[in-house]
Amino acid sequence: MSPGLALTQAAIDALGFAPAEAAIGNLSWGTGRLDGRPVRVARIENRIASGSIGRAEAERLVALLRVVAAERSPLVLLLDSAGARVSEGLAALGAFRHLYRAALGAALAGAPIACVLGRNAYGGASMVAMLAHERLLSPETRLAMSGPAVIASTAGTSATDEMFLAMAEAAMSPAAREKASAANHAWQEGEDVAAWLRGALAARGDVVAGWQARHEALASRFDAAQARRPWEPMQRRDLARLFEGGMALRESDGLVEGEATRGGESLRVLGLVGPTPLGIARAWRFADLAWKALAAPPARLEVLLDCASHAPRLEDERAVQSEFVVDMALGLAALGSRGTQVGLTVLGKAGGGVYVALAAPAARVASIYGADIQVLPASAVAAILGERREVVPSFPEYRAAGVADEEIKLGLAPGNA
Repeated sequence: MSPGLALTQAAIDALGFAPAEAAIGNLSWGTGRLDGRPVRVARIENRIASGSIGRAEAERLVALLRVVAAERSPLVLLLDSAGARVSEGLAALGAFRHLYRAALGAALAGAPIACVLGRNAYGGASMVAMLAHERLLSPETRLAMSGPAVIASTAGTSATDEMFLAMAEAAMSPAAREKASAANHAWQEGEDVAAWLRGALAARGDVVAGWQARHEALASRFDAAQARRPWEPMQRRDLARLFEGGMALRESDGLVEGEATRGGESLRVLGLVGPTPLGIARAWRFADLAWKALAAPPARLEVLLDCASHAPRLEDERAVQSEFVVDMALGLAALGSRGTQVGLTVLGKAGGGVYVALAAPAARVASIYGADIQVLPASAVAAILGERREVVPSFPEYRAAGVADEEIKLGLAPGNA
């Protein structure tokens, strides 16, 4: 038995977990018990497509997470997954948007969540894992936004290159993840999983304050100078048409913030724009603006997105890139929990974990006419599936898949589709 399966089985034994119904794809679920109290359990295992999460699995997980949020019941996630099922295209992305919204709701409701990881936790699966209070990693766990194949492809090297593999191991190993965060623990065979679960599922205090404290701690993982890039006034003709009542926006290294007026309403604005993939410093700065807004939550917040993907780089993965992407989602969701109406407008390119992180907390997602929303950039899809998909979908496809709720045609009255 592999180390990942051994850890998963140890957790199953500790909880006495027995699935409630027949599995759906890679997902099985049910309840267990820990010290006599019931614990809800969801398991994603590597049955098909590297344990990926498709529409069917996501829909069932949404139902479970809503129950967990309502009950504030303890939840143990057993994950061995490559993330969203890329082969399902936009349908998987739309399903993951709704799955992640439900997961954020459970996390912010105060439900104790613990995550036990098998071999893989990539992409969206790593984002789900980051909503747990603590994570238990097997000796073979690889926890990252991008897998080695995608990083190698982007860097123009081979995933089998010995030097690259050594660097990837150093960046993503359980020991490296444990060093990066006290919430990550590298399990050794024979270690008492029940004891770890007791601590991981212990009651927490102010949940939002805890997530905000984690945000502050992330600042130590990158060069602080990158968080002090200068601001410049921002002028874009498409934004002038979007915010017909006027705007006062500024930009710094692809990060946007300011105030605007649309349809007679004043809006707080945050955004990610530009051709450069999202790195951890810009993600942290975005989240920092969201968390600071929590001191006086605005009535409305419009998030702008024209950024195709996170940066699949080892240097970002060394800092546990998934935490930075999730930090943005948590900041926006915390504002939503305090009454802010959060909306997302996709101006150009969007996809993958960056899209999910900003779309999940949003009550409404709009796409500008011609916007390009993809499950992943073409290069990443090619690295995973061995094929390229270059066609830009139409808005009816976006709406059918659940990735956008309305289309905005600039130059017409706001909201016209």
